[in-house]
Amino acid sequence: MKREGEYLVHPKKRSIVPEGLDLLKGTKDEKPVQSKAVRNIFMIRHGQYNLDGKTDAERVLTPLGRSQALATGKRLKVLDYPFNKIHVSTMSRAIETAQLISQSLPDVPVEQCALLEEGAPVPPDPPVGHWQPEVHQFFQDGPRIEAAFRNFFHRADPSQEHDSYELLVCHANVIRYFVCRSMQFPAEAWLRFSLYHASITWLQIYPNGRVTLRIYGDVGHMNPDKMTNMNYSKKRDRSQV
Repeated sequence: MKREGEYLVHPKKRSIVPEGLDLLKGTKDEKPVQSKAVRNIFMIRHGQYNLDGKTDAERVLTPLGRSQALATGKRLKVLDYPFNKIHVSTMSRAIETAQLISQSLPDVPVEQCALLEEGAPVPPDPPVGHWQPEVHQFFQDGPRIEAAFRNFFHRADPSQEHDSYELLVCHANVIRYFVCRSMQFPAEAWLRFSLYHASITWLQIYPNGRVTLRIYGDVGHMNPDKMTNMNYSKKRDRSQV
């Protein structure tokens, strides 16, 4: 895509029709087919969890993590948006977080998605000395997380008449990567962002493809003593933000 020589020519003089645009042009007697609705995507990081667990089943939420998830569920209820689905990672801490949020949103269906599991999207640039996963992990996790991005972050289908509101309950690395990709930041910058447990991040995708980051990492609905970023003591955790 965009490697052909004709892409160096002014768009009005091109003979090449970029992939997908032919579907938008319509015929002489038809109106262009285009999106009409806004897609609202709310991303929730799971609550604080037991980092000492050796398996995923043991990495359940701590009492504080459960309190954080419940507070976030109440906040989402107060916002009073017509959420239509909760997509949740298949990892234990995310599933438990989604279950606690669902107590405030009992009518919103929940659907698990393995693409949203935590992982290492791309090597961060600049590199971070204290976090150096095996190189193969990026090749294993990166395509999956990118597939998740392409699955959830796109314009509304032309048949969608009304704005939609979806929740993704997943993980810090995944959310930070999604934000970079959506905002057209270098994907390698994902690790420069910090994210609180059970925080709310809100992206809007407009019919013309423009994306707005409305909220990033909001935890204003929690008391300061409930706010954590990493699974350490509050004093050390606050210094990491």
